Amino acid sequence: MLDTLVAGAFGHTREVGKSEAVRRHAMPRQASERRLGRPPDTDSVETRNRILQIARETFAVLGFEMTTNREIATRAGVTPAALYHYFGSKIDLYLAVHDYTQDLVYSRFSECIRGHDTFVAQFTAILDEAHEMNRVDHSVAQFLGAVRVDVIRHPEMKVSVEPRSRQREAFFAEIVEVGIRTGEIRPESRATILAYILTVLIGLTDAVSGDIAAQGRAVEAIKATLPSLVDMR
Repeated sequence: MLDTLVAGAFGHTREVGKSEAVRRHAMPRQASERRLGRPPDTDSVETRNRILQIARETFAVLGFEMTTNREIATRAGVTPAALYHYFGSKIDLYLAVHDYTQDLVYSRFSECIRGHDTFVAQFTAILDEAHEMNRVDHSVAQFLGAVRVDVIRHPEMKVSVEPRSRQREAFFAEIVEVGIRTGEIRPESRATILAYILTVLIGLTDAVSGDIAAQGRAVEAIKATLPSLVDMR
């Protein structure tokens, strides 16, 4: 599962350079997020999550360059100045949305493969879960597809995004290892099958996530190819 996106500064908050914001994002966040004047903890988690959700929807549709803190704040029901208490700059917010979305996706993927002991069963469950997530909230797939484009446009983001790419590859590499242990996949086909999985999921995200029916047909077509894929022996 897994294209238009993301540079501008917050409206009337202080400006933070992109490279500085990216460096700060890579450091522990407790100090940077514990800002003076931040709302009480009883409200802050809910408000922060609402901002992240609205920001993801907005970045996915308008792109990073066209999105403003005022647009996000208005839709989230907070003032532009209040955003600063949660995120020091727009790039901080964007990277937080990326983390928030990746956490959602891989927690759902990890949950859906429980109880499935074969490569085919696990990958089928992931395909179904990816489609269901897109049906419920298409901003997830749209945003993740856009990140791939945005990292090319804004190379300074790569240092913060790259660890999540490695996490994704490690997650699916383990599913391939399941197939090797069950005899579904030959060890020498390990790299080929992993490349197939990543390509398929990128296609579902970038090519058909905007059309639920088309994505559903694509998922069924992919599932139909799995028996021949694991029969490559």
